[in-house]
Amino acid sequence: MNLDDLLVLVIEPSNMQRHIITGHLRAIGLEEIEEFDEAAPALERMGQIVPDIVVSSMHLPDMTGTDLVRRMRQSPDLMDVTFLLISSETHYRYLEPIRQAGAIAILPKPFTQEALSTALRNTMHYIRDTQEVEPLDNDELEDMRVLVVDDSLLSRKFVRKSMNAIGIEHVIEAKDGAEALQIMKQESFDLVISDYNMPNIDGLELVEHIRHYSNQSSVPVMMITSEQNEGRLAAVESAGVSAICNKPLNYDMLKQLVRQLVTGIDV
Repeated sequence: MNLDDLLVLVIEPSNMQRHIITGHLRAIGLEEIEEFDEAAPALERMGQIVPDIVVSSMHLPDMTGTDLVRRMRQSPDLMDVTFLLISSETHYRYLEPIRQAGAIAILPKPFTQEALSTALRNTMHYIRDTQEVEPLDNDELEDMRVLVVDDSLLSRKFVRKSMNAIGIEHVIEAKDGAEALQIMKQESFDLVISDYNMPNIDGLELVEHIRHYSNQSSVPVMMITSEQNEGRLAAVESAGVSAICNKPLNYDMLKQLVRQLVTGIDV
């Protein structure tokens, strides 16, 4: 799938900002772009045709970007549509629901064309045809077993597709640490990829339990988190996490980290 095959909906109340965004998109190679200054008509349009990407501002006249992505995720047809947020908002309270809903990227205002290009590369990897696989250089990689733990369904889907795209087919999902530990009692894994903020048992508690009480204490654990608190991140590192990947997820970084972790795994 090429960039010029994608349908992009841009939702931004400012004519100037909308012009800048669409200008960047066209410069990158996107041609099918529809513009909206409010969320409601954009949602109505999505009911007629499912876009490949939605690029939205946080603060819209009729709802917030958070409200918009929640409305989209309630529709079976729009659950997997990639969502890019462009906002000057930095407050955790506003951004965390967007991250949990599975935003591919959150771009600050003003953003660079390079940053937008990076976000779109992630999007292309996410929506790519499953036949376009870029396997890692390991003939036995297809036998690896990966456990993905995240309370966000869309985030789990992103990680699963990313794993599939690099040649890993055996991916099991768990919605929180508690379910992950139950699964690990029944099955063995070569890699665990976990979110940090989850209900019941969070990522930190999961790592601690794996390292101290599990019969798979040496399994590599990659933590995916939007956490900015240095003390909490230090606690995760001290608990024995193998790698930390920032959320929203970056496909290229995720692939690189998996490559590094696989190097030390006897598959």
